[in-house]
Amino acid sequence: MAEAQNIPAGSTTAGAIAVAAESTVATRMSAPPSFDVADFPVPHGREEEWRFTPLARLRGLHDGTAVATGDGAKTVIEAPEGVSVETVGRDDARLGRAGTPVDRVAAQAYSSFASASVITVPKETVLTEPIRIAVRGEGGVAFGHQVIELAPFAEAVVVIDHTGDGVFAANVDYLIGDGAKLTVVSVQDWDDKAVHCGQHNALVGRDASFKSVVVTFGGDLVRLHPRVTYAATGGEAELFGLYFTDQGQHQEHRLLVDHNQPHNTSNAVYKGALQGDDAHAVWIGDVLIRVAAEGTDTYEMNRNLVLTDGARVDSVPNLEIETGEIVGAGHASATGRFDDEQLFYLMARGIPEQEARRLVVRGFFAELVQQIGLPDVEERLIAKIEEELEASVA
Repeated sequence: MAEAQNIPAGSTTAGAIAVAAESTVATRMSAPPSFDVADFPVPHGREEEWRFTPLARLRGLHDGTAVATGDGAKTVIEAPEGVSVETVGRDDARLGRAGTPVDRVAAQAYSSFASASVITVPKETVLTEPIRIAVRGEGGVAFGHQVIELAPFAEAVVVIDHTGDGVFAANVDYLIGDGAKLTVVSVQDWDDKAVHCGQHNALVGRDASFKSVVVTFGGDLVRLHPRVTYAATGGEAELFGLYFTDQGQHQEHRLLVDHNQPHNTSNAVYKGALQGDDAHAVWIGDVLIRVAAEGTDTYEMNRNLVLTDGARVDSVPNLEIETGEIVGAGHASATGRFDDEQLFYLMARGIPEQEARRLVVRGFFAELVQQIGLPDVEERLIAKIEEELEASVA
């Protein structure tokens, strides 16, 4: 099954065209964004933003019964020389600048963290080594907040690695100054019973560049909200994602790119593979082009490869356009099994069927793994994909 839509420059009328597989961006939220958890009703699963999520498996994150424990999660930050790492209180003005919680879990996380980490890369600093953030669950419940700020014309790569067990909800803010370049690799490699909900907010400055690579393997339930807005013109956002959903896992990625300023670009590409009974992946891709956002150029794509029977994918690309003065906009979604022609081509050249299947899946993910640009992380993820493939195509 595949769905695609391309809208070239000048083909829309000012003020009102919406191309969406479901209802549009403006009407899908049951409550407006807020930092106060009391502003969000407890979800029941009938709301648009919750209808794909198994609420019982959130272990109380959605209804307030999940309370932080002493054995929640431990965070370790390793930063190159010259980078500022601070632990701040809830009154720090940088917290929440990049975005406001859009659902009850994100608001609960914002209302519940005790202290936050703020990492700052000074003006015109170009880092040659990545900033590494390790978040390890210790079996309890934890809430977190992190801010990563790049001053104008700084360049940095950040790797956020989630491992261990427990229940974890957090907001992560990316403040990208004018002319700065930030690449973030967020890896969800939790143990089998872990639960992780996160909202990632990026505020992209004038002529700045933001690249996000989200990789999700582990956990019983992972639900992430990557979101992008623009502070001025000339910004570029690239959102890449890779997920491998195994038996019984629920992995949900809900993107929003809010083109609220003119002459900015965005590109989103997420790919997933699924295997085993009750493996469930959800991808919601929302792009909103506001009236003021003339000159926007955007595209989003989601592709899914189903490796076994019993797996389910819900893929919903949404595109809402409020101005006719755009460069281009489009979206695509496709879900299917192995490409039989590719498989036949490889087997006809003497490659055994099992190895041919592995090669097809490796090729499916290769372009996204290469976006990371860090050999040690790429090698680790390739090894993890190989481990998953041993179970799926052996």
